[in-house]
Amino acid sequence: MIQNPILPGFNADPSFCRVGEDYYIAVSTFEWYPGVQIYHSRDLVNWDLVARPLNRAALLDMRGNGDSCGIWAPCLSYADGKFWLVYTDVKRLDGAFKDAPNYITTCETIDGDWTDPWFVNASGFDPSLFHDSDGRKYFMNMQWNHRRKGSGCNPANDAFDGILLQEWSPEKGLFGPVKNIYAGTKRGLTEAPHMFQRNGYYYLTTAEGGTGYNHAVTLARSRDIWGPYENHPDLHVICAEDSDGPIQRTGHGQYVETHWGAHYHTFLMGRPLQGPDGPFCALGRETGIEEVIWRDDWLYLKSGGTVPRVQVPAPVAATLRLPAPVQRELGGALPPEFQWLRTPHPERIMRHDPDALVLIGRESIGSWFEQALVARRQEHHAYRAQTRVDITAQSYQQAAGLTTYYNRHKFHAVLVTHAADVGPVLSLMSCPGDWPDGALTYPADDIALDAGPIELAVDVNGATQQFYYRQSGDWVAFGPALNAAVISDEGGRGEHGSFTGAFVGMVAFDQTGQGKEARFTRFDYLPGAVD
Repeated sequence: MIQNPILPGFNADPSFCRVGEDYYIAVSTFEWYPGVQIYHSRDLVNWDLVARPLNRAALLDMRGNGDSCGIWAPCLSYADGKFWLVYTDVKRLDGAFKDAPNYITTCETIDGDWTDPWFVNASGFDPSLFHDSDGRKYFMNMQWNHRRKGSGCNPANDAFDGILLQEWSPEKGLFGPVKNIYAGTKRGLTEAPHMFQRNGYYYLTTAEGGTGYNHAVTLARSRDIWGPYENHPDLHVICAEDSDGPIQRTGHGQYVETHWGAHYHTFLMGRPLQGPDGPFCALGRETGIEEVIWRDDWLYLKSGGTVPRVQVPAPVAATLRLPAPVQRELGGALPPEFQWLRTPHPERIMRHDPDALVLIGRESIGSWFEQALVARRQEHHAYRAQTRVDITAQSYQQAAGLTTYYNRHKFHAVLVTHAADVGPVLSLMSCPGDWPDGALTYPADDIALDAGPIELAVDVNGATQQFYYRQSGDWVAFGPALNAAVISDEGGRGEHGSFTGAFVGMVAFDQTGQGKEARFTRFDYLPGAVD
């Protein structure tokens, strides 16, 4: 069986691509660097991370991008003997405007060096490239409308002003007429266009309803690529609204016909838990997959209805690989599960010694420009993470340690720093919600430490987390149990204000500007390892 989610933890907006007997899914990475994660499978059951293509400044520079900006909804396709990747680098989230330049890059191999990008347009986000059967290529994106209420083509939400279509080529760029081909349904918030052909129809898949519990996959079709498009008899192929199952927030996916002759559709999803302030998705927006069938030239879930299943029959016999502890002695190359924030110049924030990952303290843990924060996704509702750090701080403005992190206003961190007349101390800081409602707090008094390395750990279990430390002997709890539900989409101002996922990792900062270094020699991630 396929077990949903197939990509647990923050893996949103899955673009689904088949090349022969190989299957690929590209997902959004937002402000995390390198940009776009691409997974590979040959059985649809087990998926392996094989590439993060946007890995240099020519392709992506997100310094200054706000939280939940950056790479939104990439589109991966294969044509003309190479892979094509379309992506947005969103520069602004809040306010009336969205600054959203769209780009295309290509590569002959999925894990090779991708070309310097073509800039295409900036009229909206969630771009897509369609390769027509006649060899022509068409570029699509939703159109962003910053104008007053009542000025858009869909009254359900004026800002999401339909899907634009225009022909594109590498030689000419965009050319010919540009047309708004689809306004969406009454659900509104129409975005994420993907197109495919079958039986003389052009099919247009979109996401609607926003990033929360009203999210849906919508399908429309036309005999002409330019429209008009008629909506699916049920409007939505996938939607979990008003259901009470473990899979919620379903939407934003793509269809593929497999080489086995079966048909599948990816979708993003959330798995809510109950927190102190209501349901929250600790693992952010994840990726699932469902089998679909054709009836009267329309797609439907094979299982019926619009709510995907947790377990889905696989197209081929396969054994699901179960999660295992990831225990890393750090040194040399950065382990593949880790990313950092925004900057295309990692040499400014980290160094790889043979026996340590050295973080170079830069700006604060809340910076949108250059911070030394290296972290991995939370992939389980219960886990333990632990690390070993050594820093000789000389000021309270220098610190390094372990953090559970969502964004600049939603994090908890245990830090080794310095106090006058005391020396090295352990400090706990927490930011429990988006600004201006949340502010930096200190849930525990600092405690004195011996000089030298210290081990730090955090146990996360659903809506609760607890930090620990040890320099010798047993682990000792530090500070009170904290609200882990803050580290989620729903934390702070809620799901539509932030839509990435929870991370746990290592951080260092030096507000003196001197680049104080901290040595991390180990990082373990232990699924379910909570008493």
